[in-house]
Amino acid sequence: MPLITLFSAPKPFTDPHIALIQRNAIRSWTLLPDVEVILLGDEAGLAEAARELGVTHIPNVKRSENGTPLISSMFQLARENSNSDFLCIINADILLMPDFIEAVKQVVNLKNKFILLSQRWDWDVTRPIEFTEGWQNRLSSIVRSQGTLHRPAGSDFFVFPLSAFQEIPPFTIGRAGWDNWMIYKARREGWAVIDCTPSVMIVHQNHDYSHLPGGKPHYEHPETNENIRLAGGQANIRYTILDATHQLVGGKLIRPRMTSARFMRKLELFLRAIFFFLPENVIENIARPKRWQKRFKKLFK
Repeated sequence: MPLITLFSAPKPFTDPHIALIQRNAIRSWTLLPDVEVILLGDEAGLAEAARELGVTHIPNVKRSENGTPLISSMFQLARENSNSDFLCIINADILLMPDFIEAVKQVVNLKNKFILLSQRWDWDVTRPIEFTEGWQNRLSSIVRSQGTLHRPAGSDFFVFPLSAFQEIPPFTIGRAGWDNWMIYKARREGWAVIDCTPSVMIVHQNHDYSHLPGGKPHYEHPETNENIRLAGGQANIRYTILDATHQLVGGKLIRPRMTSARFMRKLELFLRAIFFFLPENVIENIARPKRWQKRFKKLFK
């Protein structure tokens, strides 16, 4: 039985660059030990890619009125078709290496209820990756020299036990808000939110937004507003990796080191709890004034 089921809803394979990076990503997943891969949706070229890469394809995912796959349906289909005890929803442009599986194994032995996530490395990719012997070491070296560690906002994968997230609002994939809600939900339920950035390199292959309506980033679309509504409002979608309760370092779980960003985040949550009756923008101005951010950056260097 595999340790973990990776599931994703790729974009159509009609754009040559999107097709390239998605094949790179899914191929990297198939080379990991103890995993199975499920691709969801009926986007153009997806069935052919699934056959080519030797992974499971399930086309009948439910969609929004605009035709965007629903997170709730993705979770249900993955849960119903998984042969493992742990699930991982992941974006189809993310490259994984064996350190990912090692991190999952370590966390499984340390916590029963958890969600695992990390920052990603952004990297420009223009050609197929050669998955020959030693590819992991070559990729890691190239990304460290040419890529950039993304700020701790936005999450491209979540690992969690099969029993978690039994009820998911009908968020739309590829729009803002739902990933922040995942962290909010875990914190609210008292699960460990584990940041494995110090132990794992997760690689995002950069791309433009030509696949989205109008070529606009996802946070400018109406479905993002619906995601925010379903999440319960702006306060619930402000959760990021800064809200992790633990970090995975050297096979052990430690409390994250206090930084200026984490201090400001804790202050914001405190203020929101105390002044819950105030409008969002008022709390925002109190919790995130630029002069305080600069002052605490110096303090926590």
